[in-house]
Amino acid sequence: MKRVAFKMFLKPGLEEEYEKRHSAIWPELKKLLSDTGVRDYSIFWDKETNMLFAVQKIKGEQSSQEIGINPIVQKWWDYMADIMEVNKDNSPVSIPLEELFHMD
Repeated sequence: MKRVAFKMFLKPGLEEEYEKRHSAIWPELKKLLSDTGVRDYSIFWDKETNMLFAVQKIKGEQSSQEIGINPIVQKWWDYMADIMEVNKDNSPVSIPLEELFHMD
């Protein structure tokens, strides 16, 4: 299983809304992520920079950021676009991070 990490950017003052929306993640989105091999997915928030740090394990070939052709994912992106920094297609601005150290 491969680990993937990336950072995204939350708009200032919207951390409670971000947390609220993720606490009620759509069942169909959760199933899609699971079905495509995304496991052990966590998102952390850096209060000083408003940066979101995500890490996930993937069993398949694609991370959560690579399944954007799916209508469920596109709908989620549209839903989240008002509280995150996004690209023109409403996908979150997502910057992959390179792993430099890991310890089990």
